[in-house]
Amino acid sequence: MGVWQLLLVGLVMLAGLLGVLVPGVPGQAIVWAAVLWWALEEKTALAWGVLIGATALLLLNQALKPLLPARRLQESGAPPRTLMVGGIAGIAGFFLLPVVGGIVGFVGGIYGVERARLGSHGGGWASTRTVMRAIGYRVLVELFACLLVVGAWAGALIWG
Repeated sequence: MGVWQLLLVGLVMLAGLLGVLVPGVPGQAIVWAAVLWWALEEKTALAWGVLIGATALLLLNQALKPLLPARRLQESGAPPRTLMVGGIAGIAGFFLLPVVGGIVGFVGGIYGVERARLGSHGGGWASTRTVMRAIGYRVLVELFACLLVVGAWAGALIWG
């Protein structure tokens, strides 16, 4: 697979990660489709292993979705950009501080936006807890699963 095609696969994965943050966009399916595209082009045991692992992880995530609270951002009182900033911070955090940084970045991004919006630590933290209960856990779990898939793909490219 050429460099340009790998770059396109990476951009499709990034679109899928951002799609997780937008209601109605099938971000998981986009990330999985990018891994499928890569595996069909590579045709190596490592590529097929990453595809099988991605499929299993994303199917497990789909099965666990009904156990998490439904998406109700309006009930939390936070603007939609709060979740978008948290998601982008989670994506950046995942790659800056592998794996754990995704969670820290997501919650930290939401807290930062809410603290700036409300003007105090107490108000920001209370709003962060409300956002996480209303929608954050569901988005975080879905985003984290997709980040693990993208991380596995990147690891296969680097070390495989």
